[in-house]
Amino acid sequence: MFGVTRIKSYEKGLLFRHGDFVRLLEPGQYRLWSRLWSASRERIEVVSTLETKFEHKILDLLVKNQEMRTALHIVELGDHERGLVWKDGRLAYILGKGRHAFWTEPYKIEIEIFDSNNLRLEHPKIESVVSLFGSSKWLKAVNVDEHEDALLIKDGKIIETLSKGRHVFWNNVGQVTWKTIDRREQVADVAGQEIMTKDKVTLRVNLLVAYQVVDSLRAVTVVSDHAQALYREAQLFLRAAVGTRTLDALLADKESVSGEVRSALAIRAKDFGVAIKSVGLKDIILPGEMKTILNQVIEAEKSAQANLIRRREETAAARSQANTAKLLAENPTLARMKELEQLAEVLAGTRSTFVFGNGDLSSQVRSLVGSRANDDG
Repeated sequence: MFGVTRIKSYEKGLLFRHGDFVRLLEPGQYRLWSRLWSASRERIEVVSTLETKFEHKILDLLVKNQEMRTALHIVELGDHERGLVWKDGRLAYILGKGRHAFWTEPYKIEIEIFDSNNLRLEHPKIESVVSLFGSSKWLKAVNVDEHEDALLIKDGKIIETLSKGRHVFWNNVGQVTWKTIDRREQVADVAGQEIMTKDKVTLRVNLLVAYQVVDSLRAVTVVSDHAQALYREAQLFLRAAVGTRTLDALLADKESVSGEVRSALAIRAKDFGVAIKSVGLKDIILPGEMKTILNQVIEAEKSAQANLIRRREETAAARSQANTAKLLAENPTLARMKELEQLAEVLAGTRSTFVFGNGDLSSQVRSLVGSRANDDG
């Protein structure tokens, strides 16, 4: 009896005899005597060409057959070689080192080979490459924003500064990492630290520092953390500036402290690639007892200022009166008019009629006012 094996149009057959590969079978129908059909004699292994990539445990032996080499694309990749396999214009596989085989039918197969020692992968269809499922096994993609720099590090050495955009690198070719640096203006809030002034007053000062990284390479290589280094240096320069001033001088001219800290900090920050944009004292916090003393001083100063103003007003009033008396003494007519004004003020609201004779009008008015006061009594 015969055993029948049908190989479809999208399939191939692998004929084995006594476990050894004999030849490749094209689509069609094949008969074998049933006594020859046992695994110990002959068998046909059917494989689908729709799978595109042909994988077999004895691939290395199969590809030595000329029929198999004709039906397959054979790709041999060295330790540092990588391959991209395109099927009908679409990326299908990313290959690592080793031997790979692909059926030449029914799809159009194109294979690109790259040297991963170059590290960077540049390709007109790079988006298709990095979006392929499983591509992260072979590739690393670094996305750099417009306000950033990225330092590419291979085996502990910085080899390139990456600008904005997407950068793709081969994986597993050494230890490849990257460090991103933000080039936008940043603000460091230097928290309050206890500082003693020149006159031995302990206070706390908060400082704001605006800065920007201008040299990403120096910001990473000169110091381990440029933000922490800037924070530490700002504390030291602030302590030095406050320690040379008395409390009164500090409170009277805070801007000079800010300027001194900024000048010193700008020189130091330049060493690790940072530019200082501005420095300002945010808060000056005094201890409780010093606040009480300072309030008392301010209260005393305000009281002294008020007394001084009163004395000035009294002096001005006395000077005005003296000037008025001199003027009246020099002008009898004016003096009499002044007396009449005073009389009018005294008699305001009364209906009395008075007749004055000759003589000094002011004496008569005083006599009259005195007599009226006795009558009222």
